[in-house]
Amino acid sequence: MSFSHSFKVPRLLLRCFFIPAYLSCNALIFQIKFFIRGVIMKKVILIVAIIIIVSLIAGTAGYAKTQESELMIYSGAGMRKPMDKIGVAFEKKYGVAVRCNYAGSNTLLSQIELTKKGDCYMPGATMYIEKAKEKGFVDYEKPVAYHIPVIVVPEGNPANIKSLKDLIKPGVKVILGDPKAAACGKIAKKILKKNKIYDEVQKNVIATTATVNELVVYLCMGQSDASIIWKASLLGTEDKTDIIEIPKEENMIKVIPIGRLTFSKHKKIAKKFVDFVASSEGKNIFKECGFTAYPNPKYKK
Repeated sequence: MSFSHSFKVPRLLLRCFFIPAYLSCNALIFQIKFFIRGVIMKKVILIVAIIIIVSLIAGTAGYAKTQESELMIYSGAGMRKPMDKIGVAFEKKYGVAVRCNYAGSNTLLSQIELTKKGDCYMPGATMYIEKAKEKGFVDYEKPVAYHIPVIVVPEGNPANIKSLKDLIKPGVKVILGDPKAAACGKIAKKILKKNKIYDEVQKNVIATTATVNELVVYLCMGQSDASIIWKASLLGTEDKTDIIEIPKEENMIKVIPIGRLTFSKHKKIAKKFVDFVASSEGKNIFKECGFTAYPNPKYKK
């Protein structure tokens, strides 16, 4: 065998064994890389899926927390001042926001009946909470303060009104609350009927309003000679209006209640709100806003 021929064997071996082995190693490395990439991709997909799931859970929890951290209150327009302050105080104490819908008491009752949503109802007189109870809308209630009707006139009393009977004098312009919408309108009608002058006063009525706040605006602008309004609603208008007290025997003092709605989705915190409004802290806020807190010996029947 020649020297040159001696190298044919290694070349043959290289071709027959080493090259396939080299190729097999490359294939193996490729498979390993492919496997590793597959594992990495699966991990990436798993991590992304976990992030999405966690985000969805967090979002749902956040939404639920938002829903649970807000109370919806139907409040008579005449209680706006104290209820705004009470809402702030309650949120500070319990971390639950309070959103009030202000309107006439009967208007609110109609809204409650239509939507069957919300947490508490605070009308301007007990008669409305009684109606709500009859309809099955209220399952827990407490008295808070008194609504005291008074005769209100523009500053200086240009029509010289001194009593309820003066409202029937010819030429006197009277504005009252709408008895179908506002508690102050309904109570004014009852007071006038009680004193047997309703029909005569009606001849002097030039307009009716849906809320007590609108009556205050009319009187402050001098658009009327007189009205019958809750005394507390006149706080802050001393330089624009004068008050004529109605004698107790001629008057009809009303209790302001607050009740929890049966379809409240936040029963426990809604009850806490009712209790808070009727607590000494809540009643003190009402006093600051010109109301007389319940109970008071002067207004016992």
